[in-house]
Amino acid sequence: MDLILGYFQRFIEILSTTVFDVIPILAILLGFQVLVLRQKIANLKRIAVGFVFVLVGLSFFLQGLEQTLFPIGRLMAEQLTNPEFIFGGPVEANFDFTWQDYYWVYIFAFMVGFSATLAEPSLLAVAIKAQDVSGGAIGVWGLRIAVALGAAIGIALGTFRIVTGLPIHWFIIAGYIIVVIQTYYSPRMIIPLAYDSGGVTTSTVTVPVVAALGLGLAETVPGRSALIDGFGLIAFTALFPIMSVMAYAQLAEYKAMKKQRIDAENRRLDEAEQEKSKQSNSRSNNNKTE
Repeated sequence: MDLILGYFQRFIEILSTTVFDVIPILAILLGFQVLVLRQKIANLKRIAVGFVFVLVGLSFFLQGLEQTLFPIGRLMAEQLTNPEFIFGGPVEANFDFTWQDYYWVYIFAFMVGFSATLAEPSLLAVAIKAQDVSGGAIGVWGLRIAVALGAAIGIALGTFRIVTGLPIHWFIIAGYIIVVIQTYYSPRMIIPLAYDSGGVTTSTVTVPVVAALGLGLAETVPGRSALIDGFGLIAFTALFPIMSVMAYAQLAEYKAMKKQRIDAENRRLDEAEQEKSKQSNSRSNNNKTE
C-alpha cells in the first residue's frame, strides 16, 4: 500500500510539473488564435479533453521513464563494465584495460540506440508527415530505420569515445564535415528532412536511456570523469542520423538512376531488335515479289 501511495504522490508531482511546463505553450496558441487571428476556437470541448489526455499521458510516460529507463541504462553500463563480467573473474587493481575489452558495451549501445530511436513517437510523427507530403516517395519505415541506424552508430561511437577518453570535438567536427559534403551531393528534397531527423532522435525515449548510459559508463570506466566524459552522447545521437538519412536518399537516388539506365538500355535493345525484325521481313517480302 505504501508503494502504491508513493507512486501516486510522485505522479502528482510530475503532473503538476507537466502542467506548469505545458500551460505556456497552450497560452501562446490560444492567444494567437483569439487575439491575433481573431477566430473562434473550433471543437473547443474536444481540444480540452485532448489536452487533459496529453497532460495525464505525458505524466505517466515521464514517471515510467524515471522508474525504468534511467535505472536500467545506468545498471547495464555498470554491469557491462564490471571486470568480473569482462574477464570472467576478478582482476588486479592496477590492471590496464584496452578499448577492445569493452566490445559488449558497443554492441549494447548500438542495439539500445536502434530500438529506442525506432520507438520515438516524434520520429514516427515526422515520418508519417514526410510520407504524406512526398506522396509516398519517402516511406515511413525506410525513414525510421535510416534514422535509427544513424542514431545507433552514433551512440556506439560515443561509447567508444567515453572508453578511450578521446576529445569529443574531433568527432563532432569530423562528423559535420561529412554532413557538409553529403549536403552538396544529396537530393534537395531530402536535405531539410535529414537535418530535422537529427532533432527528433533526441526526444522522450532516447535521451533518458542515452544519458543514463553515458553517465554510467563514465562513472565505471577507470580514469573517466562523469562531468567531462559522461555527457556528449546525445550530440552523437543527433549528428549521425543526418548522415544516415542523406546516405539513404543518395542510395535510393543511385538505385533509381541505375534502374532508369537499365530500362533505357532494354528499350534501346528492344527497338534495335524490332528494327532488325522489320528489315528482315522487308527483305523476305522483296524476295517473294521477285
